Amino acid sequence: MLGVTSSTYSKRGLSPAKTCLLLSLPLAVLLYMALQEQGGFIVGLRALVAPSFEQVNELLLYYAWWPRLSVALLAGGGLGLAGVLMQQVLRNPLASPTTLGVASGANLALMTTTLLAPGLLVIGREWVALLGGGLAVGLVFLLSWRRGLAPMVVVLSGLVVNLYLGALATALLLFNHEALSGLLIWGAGSLAQNGWDGAAMLWPRLAISCVVAWFLLRPLAVLELDDASAKSLGVSLAYLRFAAMGLAVFITGSIVSVVGIIGFIGLAAPNIVRMAGARKLGSRLLWSTLLGAVLLATTDLVLQQFSGMAATLIPTGAITGALGAPLLMWLIPRLKLQGDRPPKSVNVFVHRHPAPSRLATGLLLALLGATLLGLLVGQGVDGWYLLAPDNWNVMQWRLPRIIAAAASGLMLAIAGTILQRLSANPMASPEVLGISGGCAIALVLGVFLLPAPTNMMLVGVGTLGAFATLLVLVGINRKSGFLPERLLLTGVAISALFDAVRSVMLAGGDPRGQQVIAWLAGSTYYVDITNAVVVGGIAAVLALATLPFTRWLDIMPLGAPTARALGVTLNRARLALLLLVALLTACATLVVGPLSFIGLLAPHMARLVGFSRAGQHLLGAALIGMLLMVLADWVGRQLIFPYEIPAGLVASLIGGAYFMWGLRRL
Repeated sequence: MLGVTSSTYSKRGLSPAKTCLLLSLPLAVLLYMALQEQGGFIVGLRALVAPSFEQVNELLLYYAWWPRLSVALLAGGGLGLAGVLMQQVLRNPLASPTTLGVASGANLALMTTTLLAPGLLVIGREWVALLGGGLAVGLVFLLSWRRGLAPMVVVLSGLVVNLYLGALATALLLFNHEALSGLLIWGAGSLAQNGWDGAAMLWPRLAISCVVAWFLLRPLAVLELDDASAKSLGVSLAYLRFAAMGLAVFITGSIVSVVGIIGFIGLAAPNIVRMAGARKLGSRLLWSTLLGAVLLATTDLVLQQFSGMAATLIPTGAITGALGAPLLMWLIPRLKLQGDRPPKSVNVFVHRHPAPSRLATGLLLALLGATLLGLLVGQGVDGWYLLAPDNWNVMQWRLPRIIAAAASGLMLAIAGTILQRLSANPMASPEVLGISGGCAIALVLGVFLLPAPTNMMLVGVGTLGAFATLLVLVGINRKSGFLPERLLLTGVAISALFDAVRSVMLAGGDPRGQQVIAWLAGSTYYVDITNAVVVGGIAAVLALATLPFTRWLDIMPLGAPTARALGVTLNRARLALLLLVALLTACATLVVGPLSFIGLLAPHMARLVGFSRAGQHLLGAALIGMLLMVLADWVGRQLIFPYEIPAGLVASLIGGAYFMWGLRRL
């Protein structure tokens, strides 16, 4: 069971009331400074109560500044309340509206409705958001139900749901950029207001939610016991969890429908008050609601103070998400996890094919067939046609894409195989480790901040981002011996940071945003023959560099005690393998973007068809990874011709569905 230690805070004499008061001081100072800039405290109060329509500053205060502050307080308080409810129901301190995919589901539902059925928004944006958020959290529950909503499985399910919904949102943006460009700022969490409509919509819904939460207070307190003890008291756990999660989803959907996605608050406020000494549920609900309001309002006022220095508008929700990632990283070493232990199923990699060499030959022939299909078969203005092999005018565009897709599939497959054998978890993938997200952060920053960046400059920047992510992984997990659970949780935090950086960059309205969206989707469109050869060479070198590690990869799935008994120095072995994973994932991410599940799909399929030993598993996964990416690139080019779906996006949609199916079967 996950838990967070709080003895340090108790020794320091902190309490929830003192903590809220201490954190409210910066808010009071910022309020005073902001009102002084608008003419003084008295003028600000008069503008709130009885504004003069002849004074422009009072009109701005009444219709913009005060409504924005009110919405910030309401949204922050609501997210704090929703976070406590989710954490209480799941007994999981990492549960929040963002980590469980509720906010992403609500956002995707609103985007889809805007495109396909805008008339439904007249009924109520919050109901559309509620439906999307409810479906997202329902999917998380479905994926983790067979494991009894185990905290680790819930967190992983929330991560993959977030990634999958993010892939769908990226697809919508890619094909409807002009229609949805106005939603980029709102979707990133904008608190800007043009009147009191947002506050008028939020306060009655949050007031009703607080009353319902108060009625659920005593039943929810029973969830602090184990399930058997709670059932012995006559409590219907299924209905209670459904009611509490439904309330949390309703609160989140209402907030998302007004201000978009606001990260960090629903995770931070409950954990801070818990660490400050709030033990009882009622105390946590009260102080988390107040602290959530204080945190979001303070963040927004700080952002307003510095907004004039930025060239573009920076959404508050993206900033809170960026702040939430370091908080999550800080919490990870303080979580109580099960210790280092042998995996429950040491036979995960035991199934063997009677003739692995024959199976590998069949996969190689399938890869050659897929390559010929991608090179020679396509559509034109007159329909399907077969390209002559000597037609270099067309071949010079297709060949680099095939090479790049195959190379990226090779690297992701090998990285995924190493990670799955390292963690003895067939559902692990490079995306979950966070290396793809760290590399993507560096690349996005490079595109926007470097003057006329070249491909080589972006390669260097992306590699630095991957290594920086590796350093974070090592720093957080070194003392725990690189336990797989903590590594995966660190990946969740890095993914949250990547989402925040991406939202800030895309919300600015920069024309380079379309290029970034295309790259994030995993398009091989911009690869030329020179870059393709370089990528192919790097993939071959890194694949050969994996061979000396096959003995470690054979031993480590057997568990830590067995590995130590056979002479493997676990910390050194894990660190070396993580470094190789970082290199492989970074190089692949540079080509097809960060959002691909080939690192999960290829090694898992290789294991299922019978590649059991490490060397065979690496070979089979590499062949399957190349085959999948080459086919994904061809399908993306042909499915909605003359338009294209990027290969990475095709792979992520297929692989994400497979990942969720696999989680459901765990």
